[in-house]
Amino acid sequence: MPSQQASESTPPVTFRVGVLYDGTLAKARRNVDVTIADGRVLSIEEGAAGSEHLRRVPCMTPGLTNAHVHLEASGEAASQDAWSRSTPNERVIAAVANARKSLYAGVTSVRDLGCSGGSAMSVAAAVAAGKLEGPRISAAGAVLCMTGGHGWFLGRQIDSPWEARKAVREQLLAGATCIKFIATGGVLTQGAVPGNAQLTPEELTAGIDEAHRHGMRTAAHAIGTRGIKNALRAGIDSIEHGHMLDDEAIELFKANGAYLVPTLTAPTCILEHADDGKQPEWALHKARTIAEQMQTTIARAYRAGVKIAGGSDAGTPYNFHERYAYEIELMHRLLGMSPQEALHAATSVASELVGGTKGTLAPGEPADLLFLESDIAANLATLYQPLAVMKDGSLVFDRAG
Repeated sequence: MPSQQASESTPPVTFRVGVLYDGTLAKARRNVDVTIADGRVLSIEEGAAGSEHLRRVPCMTPGLTNAHVHLEASGEAASQDAWSRSTPNERVIAAVANARKSLYAGVTSVRDLGCSGGSAMSVAAAVAAGKLEGPRISAAGAVLCMTGGHGWFLGRQIDSPWEARKAVREQLLAGATCIKFIATGGVLTQGAVPGNAQLTPEELTAGIDEAHRHGMRTAAHAIGTRGIKNALRAGIDSIEHGHMLDDEAIELFKANGAYLVPTLTAPTCILEHADDGKQPEWALHKARTIAEQMQTTIARAYRAGVKIAGGSDAGTPYNFHERYAYEIELMHRLLGMSPQEALHAATSVASELVGGTKGTLAPGEPADLLFLESDIAANLATLYQPLAVMKDGSLVFDRAG
């Protein structure tokens, strides 16, 4: 459904909400009236008998924030091969389509952590200008990796602290609003060992310092233990994956206030399709190794008080942009989060990390709303098929037509 842009003179509309989650860990409110005006939440009040409202909504939450996506990738089985066969124009087209799919699924903000040729920055600018439908997009541009390192085929290869600084400046010039470093090997690059550290502590420190000097937040792809700690000691804002973290890393997370984006969906989806014959065996082997540790280590970090932000690594094999609800389900099922805690990780915590909005449903905040047909506490799967999605006060998707 085409977006209906909210104007400055939009009259207030009120929704009667059966169960409302505001994105925090506060107790859900029941039978409330949510009034929207000029693209923002005007008020949230106890529902009064006989009050006028536009629509009854069984359950309402803030729009979701996915803190780790790759918009130009669409869940292809063999990611590196698929990228090498695609053209720059095809990647931009895919990014446009995946942005729209994310939005219609209730994701109103994303952080794109690696694209080629500035595709995500171009889509971000078009969305911000109202030319395309999509979530708000914070984009990192090219990932910063060592020569031949994980993601080299869509990255900016660097081999010294000064090259790290220059690469950050290049992404800034290209329109990036955040920066991603490759601190270890990964699953989807042939020959890259996930447990091995890649960028050096000196390269990470220089690059992170340069990004922070320009007000840019930083993320590190880090699976192996040493690389995780290298990035945390260098001052990184978030660790992506973090599947081989240890107790010392947990203390570094807490001491530095860094976020952990566990991307549980990425290895889970790879292994759920291990028998389809379309994925390279080297990638499956690495995914199996990671999965053996992932649930135990990430759950331990969560119980220890590390800040967990929702992010799915959407675009990796069989990990589709419109299924961010699966990451929320896995945080509940694998980490032991309650449905509300998992929603909290995928709204206000992820938004704190990404920036742009608070990811909460409160007066004065952008009217990014998710309309659901049942209470998430009883049926978390309701997130897979929202009744409607609102962004900045405009209904961008409505199952009712």
